[in-house]
Amino acid sequence: MSKTLTEIAQQLSTPKTVRKTVPERTKEVDEAKPVPKVQLIYAFNGSGKTRLSREFKQHIAPKNNADEVEQAELARNKILYYNAHTEDLFYWDNDLVQDAEPKLKIQPNLFTDWVLKDQGQDQNVISNFQHYASDKLTQHFSVDFSQVTFSIQSGDDEQSGNLKISKGEESIFIWSIFYTLLELVIGILNIPEASDRETDQFNQLEYVFIDDPVSSLDENHLIELAVNLADLIKASQSGLKFVVTTHSPLFYNVLYNELNNKACYMLERFEDGTFSLTEKHSDSNKSFSYHLYLKQTLEKAIAENSVQRYHFTLLRNLYEKTANFLGYPKWSELLPDDKQTYFNRVIQFTSHSTLSNEAVTEPTAQEKQTVKFLLDNLLNNYGYWQPVAANGDALAE
Repeated sequence: MSKTLTEIAQQLSTPKTVRKTVPERTKEVDEAKPVPKVQLIYAFNGSGKTRLSREFKQHIAPKNNADEVEQAELARNKILYYNAHTEDLFYWDNDLVQDAEPKLKIQPNLFTDWVLKDQGQDQNVISNFQHYASDKLTQHFSVDFSQVTFSIQSGDDEQSGNLKISKGEESIFIWSIFYTLLELVIGILNIPEASDRETDQFNQLEYVFIDDPVSSLDENHLIELAVNLADLIKASQSGLKFVVTTHSPLFYNVLYNELNNKACYMLERFEDGTFSLTEKHSDSNKSFSYHLYLKQTLEKAIAENSVQRYHFTLLRNLYEKTANFLGYPKWSELLPDDKQTYFNRVIQFTSHSTLSNEAVTEPTAQEKQTVKFLLDNLLNNYGYWQPVAANGDALAE
């Protein structure tokens, strides 16, 4: 059944009514099932995850006639959320005219002011960031916390000049601010008696909404982030509820395996602009058939002659999943024997190219044909893609 994002936001925060048989009465009755501690949502990119986070915030803390600052304060009392808009609070000042050393500027906002100024958590942010990135990569906040610079500490205690960190490191830094805040909030709310807490600012907090904190992270950082987030959620004993959305099957799977008392869903967007939220009961490969999604995406691009360089990444991902399922130690072993080395290099180079001219150039006709050839090789030569009927005949996909 299709719904609006507003309706889905309401669904996520409303106890579920289930039918239950009462033996002594030999009849069924309605029973309200509490909102689970964690609601884990998987969605492909472009399905509306970030928009859902905004709708959920609006549902939990509706706008009223208060001014902007007061409204933000009221919302913060009930819900904390991390999404793409959180990352938009940070932007680089490269000062190309003066050739000055780069600085990561922080737009004025209640979120970072609360963490860094009000709660004095700058050293914890630095500690969390260095844990994920490198203990040699240090940050230096300005006195008013309006900007931060980064440098490398060398072995002889010398520091490099200010440098611009990678997009992945930037994502880790911004996440470290939110994660530090979350640690603080959970620690305070775990104190049972409200009168014993060091602050009453969090007493009305009901939800934490986390939208895809894994953009630009490599697999090692992604897994560690997921495990640490799961541990933090499990440490929460106050009744706080968590909603986590992601487009990453790996991030979803780690949280799925680490967390209990959870409900799992898939968010889908339809062509008419409506959505569905379907409950799932297993990991991403079983629940979402991610490998089939990759296959269908590649087939569509080939049929429409719209293959782009990122399709080589999807093709490699499909080879990796097939090799893992069939027990091959290396995905490259599934490539055609006579040109295994050649095609391996083609996929590796095209899916990991860092050259700017390669990133914007449309693949050549030969490269597009390579995608078709390698997809056909996978589908035609491995039984994994050819279901077998009861009579032993192969079934068409």
